[in-house]
Amino acid sequence: MRAPLIAPLDVTGEEGRRRAIEELSDPLYGKNEPSLLDRFLNWFGELLDRLVSAGEGVVPGGWILAIVLLVVAVLVIVLIVYLRPSRNRRAEPPLHEGVVRTAADHRVLSDQAEARGDYVEAVLERLRAISVDLEDRAIVGPRPGRTATELAAEAALSLPGEARELDQGAHLFNDVVYGDRAATAEAARTMRELDVRLGAAHPVLDDEGSR
Repeated sequence: MRAPLIAPLDVTGEEGRRRAIEELSDPLYGKNEPSLLDRFLNWFGELLDRLVSAGEGVVPGGWILAIVLLVVAVLVIVLIVYLRPSRNRRAEPPLHEGVVRTAADHRVLSDQAEARGDYVEAVLERLRAISVDLEDRAIVGPRPGRTATELAAEAALSLPGEARELDQGAHLFNDVVYGDRAATAEAARTMRELDVRLGAAHPVLDDEGSR
């Protein structure tokens, strides 16, 4: 009797399910809470149990079926990793965190960061300077926890002529500081020019304020 060309793989449905769940439940794939991924894992585990059990009655050891299912599981994992949101993309946090500084202080920090090629920090500090300056000029009211997007929307109410530039600046800030967009010298220059532009802009007063 000849020895089998390929030794059977002793992979049970329960073992395959356990390995898939351990791999996909890693924090890399998100928080451990009910989700579409959790439901998929449960469904896949049950399917794995049924198919392996059925395969053992047709193919000795069910090893061919186990290999096929393992390949499918790997492909699913790769697809999930590829399609999931980047770990660098986070919920938009408040614009100001930590030490309170003046607009001039933030501008100095931005200039220093730009000079040494740290364009992420340059963009961050420049929009913080814009935020403080807008508050100092009463164009927006002081509000802890304000995000860049909220700042742009609120400032546009008093500076409607700068609404587009404010929105573009907020998007640039979010993409560079919290997203996947590469920080460049051009990004730092764009924010610096926005700071100058807004500094020269005058708010539009309502009927009561213009009297």
